[in-house]
Order: sequence, then C-alpha cells, then structure tokens
Amino acid sequence: MSHDQILCEKHASPMKIEVLGAYDWPIWKKEVSTFPWTYAEQETCYFLRGKAIVTPEGGEPVEMGRGDLVTFPKGMSCTWEILKDVEKHYQLG
Repeated sequence: MSHDQILCEKHASPMKIEVLGAYDWPIWKKEVSTFPWTYAEQETCYFLRGKAIVTPEGGEPVEMGRGDLVTFPKGMSCTWEILKDVEKHYQLG
C-alpha cells in the first residue's frame, strides 16, 4: 500500500470485524470539526457512528462512516473533515 492510499471497505461484514477483534480495540471520538493529521504508523479503524471525509495531501477525498473498515497508511498526511460526530475503534501498527 502506498503512503497516500486510504483503504475503505464499505459496510464490512460483522464476521470480519469479529475475526479482527475490532470490538476490543480502543475507541476514539471526535465532534464535528476539520483538522490536519499525519499518521506516524498504519492505523486500521472501524466506524461505529458518524461520517467524515478524509483527504490525503495531493490525493482524492475519501468519504467514510458507520460500518466502514478503514486503513490509513503510515506516513500519510491528510485533512479530516468530520461531518457527523465520529466514534470508532482503532488499532495502530
């Protein structure tokens, strides 16, 4: 995976989420806002609620939200635009 590629699996299957153990990962919450972010390491996350558009530097915006399984590559700089308050499980590395 290149350092500017966001992998977004829409409405990931509950079976896959369970196999990954995503429900045991820590939870991150954020209210409606826009902010820059850089990923020091790869992050995989599973959205419990909310909606966001994440735009990698020099890349295409990716919309994500409830039920989506998303992987952000290590070293990617991007802008988060949260449209509806987000709550997601996440795992680093």
